[in-house]
Formats: sequence, structure tokens, C-alpha cells
Amino acid sequence: MIRARLWFRCAAMHDPVTPIIVRPAVIGWEAKNRDVDLTIERAFKGDELVLRMKGWVTVDVKKVIDVVHRHGYLKVLDERELVVEVEEKEGYEKLKRELAFHFEDQLDLEKI
Repeated sequence: MIRARLWFRCAAMHDPVTPIIVRPAVIGWEAKNRDVDLTIERAFKGDELVLRMKGWVTVDVKKVIDVVHRHGYLKVLDERELVVEVEEKEGYEKLKRELAFHFEDQLDLEKI
């Protein structure tokens, strides 16, 4: 198993950035006829976290997800860090080449 970080190009500052989960999402309910004192805390899944980057980075995040899924998986590691998991070195190299082809210098993959 190979794990790598995805580094996007920030749309505002053009620095390499990767999303992290600072605090899990808190979901609650509002009822029409009574109070509901229930909340659920959960972190985003890998795809959800990448989709949240739309507009903040210089690439089409949906296309990034499609390319990554051809070779591996997007995952949130330790409920904080976005990583790509690929089964074999060959798959990692293919993914890296395909990301460079589609996104040039706007997206990079770094083994961890």
C-alpha cells in the first residue's frame, strides 16, 4: 500500500496546499413541533473533502476525483489528513503521470 498527499495549487496565492480536517462537521436537526437535542459529529470522507476545495484551488476537483479513482482511493487518514492510497508502485507511477498530464504543475502527488 502506497500513501501520498495531494498538493493543489491555491487559487489566491498559488502556493501548494492540501486540505486537512481541523474540526469534524457537526450535524443537528431542527424540528417543527419540538426541540431535538441531538447532534452528530463526523469528519468528511476523502471525496467530500476534495469537493470542498472547489473554487479555492486552480483545478477541477471533480476531475481530480475521477483521475484518482482510476488508480486508487481518496481517504482521510487519522480523521485529519487527505491522502491517496494506491495498491502498488506501478499504480502510483501511472497516477502521478496522469495527474501531470491533466493538471500540469497545478497538482502534485508526494509519497508519505
